[in-house]
Amino acid sequence: MAEPLDIAAGDAQRPTAPAQVRLRGLLGEALDANRRGRLSHFVTAPDSPAIAIFAPTHRAGNEEGDWYGEHAGKWLAAAAKAAARSGDTALEDSVRAVAAYLAQVQEDDGYLGTYAPHRRFMVPQPPKPESWNGEPALRTWDVWTHAYLLLGLLEVHRRFPEAGALETARRIGLLCWRTFCIEGLDITTVGNHHGMSATVLLDPVMDLHAATGDARFLELARRILAQADANPRLALLERALAGADPSEIATGKAYQLCWNLVGLAKLARASGDPRHRQALDAQWQAIRDHHLSLGGGPFGGIGHRSREVFNPAFVFDPHAYVETCSILAWLQLNRELLAITGQARYAEEIERTAYNDLLGAQAPDGEGWCYYSYANGRRIHTNYWRCCKSSGAMAIEELPALAYATDDEGIVVNLLGPGEATCTLPAAGDVTVIQDTRYPFDGDIGLQLRLAQPAHFALRVRIPAWAQEATLTVAGTPWPGPVVAGDYVRIERTWADGDEVALTLPLRPRIHRRVYRNVQESRAPDGSPVRQQVLRQDYIAFGRGPLVYATGLIDGYRTAETVRLPDDDAQIRIEELPPAGDGDAAAVGLRLHLDERAPIDFAPYYGIGARRDRIWRTTWLGLAPSADGADAGDCGAL
Repeated sequence: MAEPLDIAAGDAQRPTAPAQVRLRGLLGEALDANRRGRLSHFVTAPDSPAIAIFAPTHRAGNEEGDWYGEHAGKWLAAAAKAAARSGDTALEDSVRAVAAYLAQVQEDDGYLGTYAPHRRFMVPQPPKPESWNGEPALRTWDVWTHAYLLLGLLEVHRRFPEAGALETARRIGLLCWRTFCIEGLDITTVGNHHGMSATVLLDPVMDLHAATGDARFLELARRILAQADANPRLALLERALAGADPSEIATGKAYQLCWNLVGLAKLARASGDPRHRQALDAQWQAIRDHHLSLGGGPFGGIGHRSREVFNPAFVFDPHAYVETCSILAWLQLNRELLAITGQARYAEEIERTAYNDLLGAQAPDGEGWCYYSYANGRRIHTNYWRCCKSSGAMAIEELPALAYATDDEGIVVNLLGPGEATCTLPAAGDVTVIQDTRYPFDGDIGLQLRLAQPAHFALRVRIPAWAQEATLTVAGTPWPGPVVAGDYVRIERTWADGDEVALTLPLRPRIHRRVYRNVQESRAPDGSPVRQQVLRQDYIAFGRGPLVYATGLIDGYRTAETVRLPDDDAQIRIEELPPAGDGDAAAVGLRLHLDERAPIDFAPYYGIGARRDRIWRTTWLGLAPSADGADAGDCGAL
């Protein structure tokens, strides 16, 4: 067997181990709540409901085709990270016990799902006739469950290699290899959304290849992509290269498509195939430009039978949905592209999503999560078994490893906010970077380096794209080089213990405009598409720094408001209000002054109503049409 392939060896950035990172402030509080809440209570032992469904007696008679088995893998992935970074021995014991139990109940052929023998993914299933989403004849999430089991078991192996989880994962991988490579079953026939719910296996299979070096798993990954591309309704690579919008690939399901792209990114590392990178770049850009909420989550679901699919690129609606599961997949896609390229735009999207839609979906106790989040709509916490509670917990645990990284020249600071990380550099040994700041509420960021002896290396600090006119000092001296918004500032020097960098970001109110269009589609006699706009409504929203702002019910009882504002943003009267309360979590408020009515006060979207269940959030206000009937203009993507 070949030596394990380190797929990160050629990456532009290498993440810092979660155990070496301490996030504080908003993100640190979310991590602590996640560990104490969902991760410590949802699963505690093999007899927890989410694990008990893997018992052979339950499995043998399970005729249902649901996704509930995914929770085991999601919990293992998140809990293993949380236990390793925090030193929580009780959580570690639970992780080890669950991993051992899953190994015990794994069948001789490697099967580790929750389905009765005739319902398993190895049994060919023809699709339903005329199924709108390409479902198999019998509903199945079996490959999906195994994909998450692989991710969870491999994470246990990374954090606790002596737990034996790698062998359990390897046996799953070999079963999949035999099924799809040797026996030739088409993987797109055993997952809905025209196969996308099964082809997500591409992601963990590439991780398994990296962990084992077994060429069979790379063969399996290539087979999965080839079968995905051969399915005319999916045609993942072909359609992406042809410029298809994400909404036009299979059913346009946001969660599944983003997760497929995560796997494609990992394959792109190993393959070196330029088509893989071209497809990734095109799909990422299309999602970024047309399919994200103001808070950075993939959104859609307007006018579709499924609430979780991307809308056509020209559709915006303030009542669109953001599924928390899709936030997880979008974060992971940006994680992979950030590692491969080292480009700041991917870290920008991670931070935007983290401080807005991700935190905005989590309850303060770390137990409750929203299945769907709305820019304009009610916050509703979902129930025990729903997928998004485990996806949210998994997404939060992605953040420590993304905050700080190393590259060939030194240390990279990707996420801004209070905390610290210890990075190991070949020429300097252990270097600790400490961020002292009230960010995202305040734009003053102090960075201090602690190291045993002077060393020469580069420190890269990301400057947010909105931070025009940012300033920087190094050891008390103004930085002579450029400080470019949307890029990293690179500071190369010989560093000594206690050296400091001071970054000042101008946090000013930000104005966002979008246009809702009701568009009717038809066909001309020659077959060409015809689109007719029959309704238009302009909207406006506000932010400050990385934060999106919102208000509650207008005047305490109305779910919407239309306001008259100047077309020139500079003439809109927005007042910054002093922080409400004391402490590092006190946020600046915004007050919108209007001629026709009382002012409207805004606060950060994530925290509206103390994140209580059933509270209302209003992000977008309608704009009154101009008196002369002219449109205010379409400001396009945000």
